[in-house]
Amino acid sequence: MSAGRASVAAPRQASGDTATGAPVQLAGGTASGGSSTVIYSATDLSAASACEWALLRKLDWMLGRIEKPPFVEDDMLKRAGRLGDLHEKKVLDSLKLTRTVAEIERPEDSGIRDGSFAGIRSATADTIAALNARADVVFQGAFFDGRFLGYSDFVILGENGLYEVYDTKLARKAKITALLQLAAYSDQLQALGFEVGENVHLWLGTGEISTHRLADILPVYHKRRARLQQILDDRVTDSGATKWGDPRYSACGRCDACAEQVERTHDVLQVAGMRLTQRAKLRAAGVLTTEQLAVRVEPVQGMSDATLAALRDQASMQVQAAQVEAAQVDAGSAPPWRVVNPIALTALPAPDAGDVFFDFEGDPLHEEQQLWGLDYLFGMVDTDAVFTAFWADSLAEEKVALVRFLEFVRERRAAHPGMHIYHYASYERTHLLTLAARHGVGEEEIDDLLRNTVLVDLYPIVRQGLRIGSHSYSLKKLEPLYMEEGRDGTANAADSISEYVRYTEFLATGEADAAAAVRADIEQYNTYDCVSTLRLRDWLLARASEVGVTPAVDDALAVEMLAAMPLREPDPVYTALMGYLQATGGGADGAGGLGAERGPDETAIALASAAIDYHRREAKSFWWEHFDRLRSPVDEWADTRGVFVIDSARVVRDWSLEGPRARNLSREFVVTGTAAPGSRFTGGDSPFVLFDPPFPPLVGRFEPGTRLAHSRVTFRDRGDGTYSLTEKLSSDGETYDEVPLAVTPASPPGAAKLAEAIAEWGREVLAGLRPGGLLPGGLLPGDPRTPATMIPDAALDILRREPPRLVSLPGLVRGESTIASIRSSLLDLHRSYIAVQGPPGTGKTYTGSHVIADLVANHGWKVGVVAQSHSAVENMLEAIVAAGLDPKLVGKKLKDSDARPGSFTALTAGEVAGFVGQSNGYVFGGTQWTFANANTVPRGSLDLLVIDEAGQFSLASTIASSVAASRLLLLGDPQQLPQVSQGTHPEPVDVSALGWLASGHGVLPEPFGYFLDTSWRMHPALCAPVSRLSYEGRLFSHDSDRMLMGVDPGLHVLPIAHRGNSTASIEETAAVVELIDGLLGSAWSAEGVTRPLGERDLIVVAPYNAQVELIGLALAAAGHPDVPVGTVDRFQGQEAAIAIISLAASGADDVPRGLEFLLLANRLNVAISRAQWASYLVFSPALTEYLPGSVAGLTQLSAFIDLVEPGAAAPGAAEPRPAERRPVNGSVES
Repeated sequence: MSAGRASVAAPRQASGDTATGAPVQLAGGTASGGSSTVIYSATDLSAASACEWALLRKLDWMLGRIEKPPFVEDDMLKRAGRLGDLHEKKVLDSLKLTRTVAEIERPEDSGIRDGSFAGIRSATADTIAALNARADVVFQGAFFDGRFLGYSDFVILGENGLYEVYDTKLARKAKITALLQLAAYSDQLQALGFEVGENVHLWLGTGEISTHRLADILPVYHKRRARLQQILDDRVTDSGATKWGDPRYSACGRCDACAEQVERTHDVLQVAGMRLTQRAKLRAAGVLTTEQLAVRVEPVQGMSDATLAALRDQASMQVQAAQVEAAQVDAGSAPPWRVVNPIALTALPAPDAGDVFFDFEGDPLHEEQQLWGLDYLFGMVDTDAVFTAFWADSLAEEKVALVRFLEFVRERRAAHPGMHIYHYASYERTHLLTLAARHGVGEEEIDDLLRNTVLVDLYPIVRQGLRIGSHSYSLKKLEPLYMEEGRDGTANAADSISEYVRYTEFLATGEADAAAAVRADIEQYNTYDCVSTLRLRDWLLARASEVGVTPAVDDALAVEMLAAMPLREPDPVYTALMGYLQATGGGADGAGGLGAERGPDETAIALASAAIDYHRREAKSFWWEHFDRLRSPVDEWADTRGVFVIDSARVVRDWSLEGPRARNLSREFVVTGTAAPGSRFTGGDSPFVLFDPPFPPLVGRFEPGTRLAHSRVTFRDRGDGTYSLTEKLSSDGETYDEVPLAVTPASPPGAAKLAEAIAEWGREVLAGLRPGGLLPGGLLPGDPRTPATMIPDAALDILRREPPRLVSLPGLVRGESTIASIRSSLLDLHRSYIAVQGPPGTGKTYTGSHVIADLVANHGWKVGVVAQSHSAVENMLEAIVAAGLDPKLVGKKLKDSDARPGSFTALTAGEVAGFVGQSNGYVFGGTQWTFANANTVPRGSLDLLVIDEAGQFSLASTIASSVAASRLLLLGDPQQLPQVSQGTHPEPVDVSALGWLASGHGVLPEPFGYFLDTSWRMHPALCAPVSRLSYEGRLFSHDSDRMLMGVDPGLHVLPIAHRGNSTASIEETAAVVELIDGLLGSAWSAEGVTRPLGERDLIVVAPYNAQVELIGLALAAAGHPDVPVGTVDRFQGQEAAIAIISLAASGADDVPRGLEFLLLANRLNVAISRAQWASYLVFSPALTEYLPGSVAGLTQLSAFIDLVEPGAAAPGAAEPRPAERRPVNGSVES
């Protein structure tokens, strides 16, 4: 972690000292630049990625162009550094016990200052010598290539004879900055000619070693290094200081260096709630300052009138506040304010004598039992400002504090049924939930507090109800409005943490009086926060009274929440399984994931216990989000999948009876607006519509301060940029003219039968663990230390990640044709499963249908087919009939009576029992609800259940369906569109069955089943990048006679530069239209026929509905209305000669839901692999110019870079390369 100890944001030196380890150092030259060389470290790569402005500001100072910028001392960072040094020493001492360690001494004089580099070159030579001598471990290896300087913690020789880099990090999980350092040192090793292993490693503060593929990091590292070198060289050769707002360099807008300039220039970032994307749009419109925004009345492109009005109003208030402050001597005067939405204040409950005002204090760096973080103080005051505190100096005491807090609340609610717990912002709510999950106590009780709206967050009430002339709506910035006295002693949360560390150190050394004094200071700080929350509540009540608003008395929303999420006791099977795990030491590791010490049996039991409560968690997650949408500002949930914010609505049919059979009045709109990324609106469910006041006269209860909602709605995309919205009245409802604010996700379908099937399966698992069933209270008989007995069961084998259980064969059949091998293996299978991974175009459906047809026709098997959707099931049934099975033996009840029957037998509800009960073999199709229902398919009555699209079928759904059969066949591909889950689960039961078995591998491990490795769709030149992206290079293509004259096969990348686009790009749309103009009419040869390429031979895929609509309109205007355009979900399972993908977004800051959604390899895989001949990827090159915030995001970005710049992971691939040019119809497009 050496290179990480000094960073640009928090330098170790307070002057221009260029001692080894300092960031962005000048070598030789003069203070004004000249021949100076800038030396940088891996830390600087991360610093530049976070904020180029801050790094260049420091460089300008080192070049003598500006005065020294202010540096803020960070006590927490210093403390982390000290703890990190101790952690590194522990690892070093442990390695010395078993390995030979070559320690490289750091030079006292590096030689950087005078440009000789003598000291650092000597240390580098010692490092190379140690590596050449094949030392087991090289500690503090020095690397210097003339520009990059760094010291690795450990370079360790592996059993394969290759060196791999290890770094010690105090963190509890891998951080991106640490992974970049690992990549930097690995890259240096490769540049020196040493072959390195494929992995790099972090020794985390938990003691765990976190391992990562080097290829998942190097492309991003090379990008960041090339960018850093470019901007450093630009600044050295430039003659002046970097100017704020220079479009060549990015600025985060949040760090101290940015804050200084934001204040100095009155940048619009001063405006409370301003987003960087909004700032970019304002700057493009010439609005640079807060003062300019305060008077802006003209529209701003890409910004709604309502958003502009709100920002203008906020800016105006802040300008007014600045004028007032400038005219007064008293710097602590209250900012101006006004009530802008009186209805928001109706969310304030009526005051109660039992009310309390609550605030946590927590230390995120506390480490104990390999767990991080400690909420050390639960503080609260009552309405008389009397303070109550529950302290915790350990995790055990934290659990006690949580229990005492809940007891305190329980007793207070008993004495004061109308009491509420007030807090400011979401920390208290989220941490109560986290603590309950961590300690396994109080989960239902905290749920009850939330469900009954006992917790009241004042922050959204302030944000929605008032406009305040402050750049921040933090509690401390609001205090001049209502607090008479300022703060003394501890000033902020970071100070509180530092003081808490001092307190624990005094305790450790026995200095009780000193510890007590520090503790009293922390309590004083916490008391002030609690009293501040009390005074804010009172001030808001006064403002509500002034505008004639009466506080809420009836918590009507709580009644609705209770109906949606009724209280219930934990399932006794869940309790018993969890008790077994805890008794045998196989419980969760405390972070909600699988404990590393678990074996297959414990893993399966943990997953089984989580599955029992899976559907309740999924539903609860939905309802919490739904009720939050009723209270929170729209911009906080507008990007949630399934949300459509309505901009305009035109009535095309007013309230009337639609058709002769209609019983309820309905009306229909054509609406326009903004759909959240990833949303599809097909009219197949019943979403909610939300209304802001004034409310329509809908039947039902609602709480003041919230929105009104109902779900008597159908909503579908009309395909032309507009949407059809139909509302129905209840039987006794009144008509109204009000128009909804938004469409939001439908409630999840009822899952009672699924939960019942999983619980029944869980009881069988329990019976195997402990014969005799459950004792009262959900306890198991017998000694819990006795080894578990796992029943033979297909779903359980999947959870255990055990290979399929065969009767007589030593392993799965190989060597025959794929269909014959799968059939032979299934015939020898005993109450187990077989998995088949079928990448795009490999004939998964063909293979599965022929296996099924053979088993039914020749072996009399009874087979079920299940999938996520009716259409997927019916597609497989059609294929089974096409494979030669008698249609009379292939049946399914259609989803609705109006559906078109296929070649299989369409069953009525009354015919299902007879079909399933026949003695001969058959195929019966349905959804998971079909097979979980014992009244439809008796338990265990099927010889085989085929789960199609098992890459999207969760483990919980797999268990629920599996009860109908003795064997499972999983068909699908976890590398295509993933399983979507709403809930947060203690174990990963929400991942797909195939994804669980693949366990992060691109290709299913061979012991679990079969990988179909030949694509019959894609040309080899196109298959190669898809194989590299998603299938570890193990997917190949079968030769075909297809040919598109004048166009090279493969993946064509078309980088199109643009700025400020979020979900739609005019520039990319124009490129798509031009590309299609050039492709249409080309000679397309396929299946022995040559003809002109037509509109239906192409598809255009975009991630956002806005871009789909824009491209569709542009193509229609260009005379190509029949080219299919849609999101990737629409085209899964389809193919075309050409696929064109437009990503639309300009850069990382412009992307709603983050680049993790946009660049998800699964989505790119599906989009690119729709094509038979060629795919075109149209994108902004700026999408690759950012540093992700997660390991998953880093992996995705590296994969994308490697996709558009093949070879980016190769050593020395740091230099930027021009955009690749590909021939299109004989011409060249960039």
